Amino acid sequence: MSQTERLKLIARPHPNFSVSAQYALLHVPRSTLYYEPKPASDEDLALMKRIDAIYLKWPFYGARRMVAELRSEGHIVNRKRARRLMRLMGIEALYQKPNTSRPGPGHKIYPYLLKNLAITRPNQVGCADITDIPMAKGWVYLVAAMDWFSRGVLAWRLSITMETDFCVEALQEALRLYGKPEIFNTDQSVQFTAAAFIDTLAAQEVRISMDGRGRFLDNIMIERLWRSLKYEEVFTKAYTSVAEARLGIGAWLTFYNNERKHQALGYHTPSTVFTAAPARGDVGNTFAGAVASTCTNEAVSISPQAQQQPTQEIQIMKDKAVASNIDLLAA
Repeated sequence: MSQTERLKLIARPHPNFSVSAQYALLHVPRSTLYYEPKPASDEDLALMKRIDAIYLKWPFYGARRMVAELRSEGHIVNRKRARRLMRLMGIEALYQKPNTSRPGPGHKIYPYLLKNLAITRPNQVGCADITDIPMAKGWVYLVAAMDWFSRGVLAWRLSITMETDFCVEALQEALRLYGKPEIFNTDQSVQFTAAAFIDTLAAQEVRISMDGRGRFLDNIMIERLWRSLKYEEVFTKAYTSVAEARLGIGAWLTFYNNERKHQALGYHTPSTVFTAAPARGDVGNTFAGAVASTCTNEAVSISPQAQQQPTQEIQIMKDKAVASNIDLLAA
């Protein structure tokens, strides 16, 4: 259970427990009762937007090179500030790390199934990924589920935090509208290794594939989508609200699926390729319905900081303790 869900269980007043006791039983810091997020400064937001553009072009740039590039453009920034902003954005330089083959704590590592695989039809391989979207004040996070063969976006969601729920919702929508792929590929981030995400695929008997750690090229199709989206839509705008971001991104994805010609597809659109080629399983008519329906989701307020994710072992222990304490509070 997420911290947000646990906060909703706190009753004021409670017949048997004080507010402090309820916070302790639910493993929620009492400071969250008084904490008000401080928005990032305009200067930091401008730097973060520029860092995102540089990282998109050169994903191997760390804080040192990022500082050198920013200073060459006239920005006043030191390494400490660049590193802090990059951490806030959830990005780091791509490089060979020690023991990269070791499985991450608390989740199963699935093999990468796409190496040397000939992908010849829709719904043979699906994939998903998350990227950050800069706004005039803060950031939101975008997840998209894509068909690898046609490069079409099947479903997407925006979120103000890096919780797992919005990824599961996008996956469920893609499966419901376009049928199940034979293989579904993601990276090893906590959202895609969460039980809710894995169980959704397992229930449909979809084979699960995961990138190697630090190997963004293993999911290159969706990485190209992010590049096109940011340069053609996001970086040309300064969204002032989540609702505005949702409308702008939704309009661009509709254009991407149904109007934007792709050189690699023989200058056809993803929608044309997806519906024209023989596919496995049930396939929808076009992408327009799914993309347009996503735009109508209720907007939420924005926070400039992403919520940190605990490791899965700690989370399991905490969930068990919270579950028993919830029964106690309800008694």
